[in-house]
Amino acid sequence: MMDTNAPSYPLYTAAQVRELDRLAIEGAGIPGYTLMTRAAEACWAVLRAQWPEARSLAVFCGAGNNGGDGFIIARLALEKHWPVQLYQLGDPERMQADAQRARAAFISAGGQLQSYTPQAPIMAEVIVDAMLGTGVDRPLEGAWRAAVDAINAATVPVLAVDIPTGLQSDSGTVAGAAIHAQQTVTFIGRKTGLYTGVAADYCGDISFADLGVSADILRQVPVAATLMRRPAPGALGMPRLRSAHKGHFGHVLVIGGDHGMTGAVRLAAEAALRSGAGRVTVATRPEHAALIAAACPELMCHGVSSAQQLRSLLPSASVLLIGPGL
Repeated sequence: MMDTNAPSYPLYTAAQVRELDRLAIEGAGIPGYTLMTRAAEACWAVLRAQWPEARSLAVFCGAGNNGGDGFIIARLALEKHWPVQLYQLGDPERMQADAQRARAAFISAGGQLQSYTPQAPIMAEVIVDAMLGTGVDRPLEGAWRAAVDAINAATVPVLAVDIPTGLQSDSGTVAGAAIHAQQTVTFIGRKTGLYTGVAADYCGDISFADLGVSADILRQVPVAATLMRRPAPGALGMPRLRSAHKGHFGHVLVIGGDHGMTGAVRLAAEAALRSGAGRVTVATRPEHAALIAAACPELMCHGVSSAQQLRSLLPSASVLLIGPGL
């Protein structure tokens, strides 16, 4: 598991994580089934820690590798003598070799498969969503949509494998419906869609497992973004000399505040001051400048109505913030 107290996390698109997966298998020599097993074991560990009193499981598996993770989770539950309901959606004939192997191991362990229908009862203390993972590229329909609706209507907690089914892994958007999970366990690289859009309403608590993929592999794929969990102040957070003055700590120029949106540019400018900037100048509409200066005299406010007026403010700025209230 990754340190959940880290100050920042790299975020990846689904395509980038697939590339990391390929590099781990082909470059580092980690078999795909080993990665799948590690993913399932990470989910099982989180499930047991999150719901220690649970003793029964309902697992919804798709036909992709996400479903393969679900089959292994179900087998781990069987090995602990838990009652397990396993519903499979999608065409089993289209499953890749690793997922087929996980499915066969579940059956060999005494597991039974059920094809999902809207009338299927969910009788378990925890539900595992291992249906589609990052493979959502269109609104859910048919049995997929019915399963999502049934899981969301159930009164038991849900653990999502990698990403809740129906949540788009790059944008964090939902087209139609998505699983509302209480816990999500994601692997190898954190997906941007877990932290953007409406993801916060669907993912619950997020755990991360690197599956033993080394930092050398991760460095081969550029990150899509970085999630900052808390500020990284750098020089602004260092102790300051008693002889220091505001000119030592940068000059932020905030440009914004259109008609009726005075507050946005003022709040942004005040945030820059509180973050440690030495000087903060606001360039806004002339009718707003006096109002902002009266409310916060620490800000240097300039009424700007032409490009030339704005241009004269630029040379002294070390940081530009453009857009609040535009």
